[in-house]
Amino acid sequence: MEKYTEKKLRNQLLQTLIGKHVSDKTFERIKECNTFLFMVADKTMEKTKLYRSNNCEHRFCPMCAWKKSRKNALKIGVLMQYLREEENKEFVFLTLTVPNVKAEELNDEIKHYNKSFQRLMQRKEVKSVVKGYVRQLEVTYNKERDDYHPHFHVILAVNKSYFTDTKAYIARDRWLELWQQSTKNNLITQVDVRKVKVTDNKKEVSEIAKYSAKDSDYLEGEKVFDTFYKSLSGKRLIVYSGLFKDASKLYENKELEKYKQLDPTEYIYQIFYHWGQQKYIETEKKLMSED
Repeated sequence: MEKYTEKKLRNQLLQTLIGKHVSDKTFERIKECNTFLFMVADKTMEKTKLYRSNNCEHRFCPMCAWKKSRKNALKIGVLMQYLREEENKEFVFLTLTVPNVKAEELNDEIKHYNKSFQRLMQRKEVKSVVKGYVRQLEVTYNKERDDYHPHFHVILAVNKSYFTDTKAYIARDRWLELWQQSTKNNLITQVDVRKVKVTDNKKEVSEIAKYSAKDSDYLEGEKVFDTFYKSLSGKRLIVYSGLFKDASKLYENKELEKYKQLDPTEYIYQIFYHWGQQKYIETEKKLMSED
C-alpha cells in the first residue's frame, strides 16, 4: 500500500494548489479521489491487485496520473507486439528536445513544438519510412535554474528492412539536422535515436507511457504549478498516429486481448480500505466466494 499512500498524500498537496483553477465540483472530486480502495489478494496476501477505486481522473492528480501511466504502458506494449507480429514492423525510439525555457515561454514553446513535430513527420524522407507513431510530451522542471524542459518521446513503427536499407535509413546526425530544420532552431545539439530491442522494450515503453510531468516537479509550489497547469491543460499529451492509431482502435474494442499477458495468480481474498488519519485503513477482508 506504500505507493497508494504516497500518491494519496501527494493528492492532498495538489488540493492546496489547484483550487483557483477548477470548479467546486471538480475540486470535490479531486478531494474524494481514492478515498476507498477495493483490492484482491492471493492466499499468501503477498500478491495484491487493485480491483476498484473511486477516481477523479484529473490530469494533475498524482494518483490518477500514476494509474494512467501504468495503463498506457500495458496498452503500448500490446500495440507493439501486435504490430510486430501482424504487420511485421520494427520500432525506433526517438527523443526530441529543445533548449530549456522560462515559465512565461513554456505555453508558446509547446505549441511551437507540436507544429515542429508535424513538420518533421511531413518531411519526405521521414514520411516514406514511418508507418505510424506514438508520441508523448513530457515537461520537466529544473529548480536550480527555475526553467522548464519540454521534450518528446516517440516510438516509430518502421518496416523491418529499414535498418538494412541504406537509402531509407536515417542516421542520428540526419535526425538532428531534420529536427533543427523543423524547429528552425540550430541551438538544438542532440537527439536520441535507437532501435527498440525485440526481446526487451520495457525501458522504451515506460519512457513513453510515464507521466507528462512528475508530481514532484509540478507540486513544487504555486508559481510552478500555475505554469504547468496553464501550459499542459487542454493539450493532447499522448498521440497515436498511422498504424499505432489503427491498432489503438482495435485495443479499445478489446480485439487485441490475446496479446495481453495473462495473470496466473489465483486471487481469493477481497480487501477493502478507506482513507483516514493520513493512511489507508483496512476495514474488511473476506474470501471472494463470500457474498
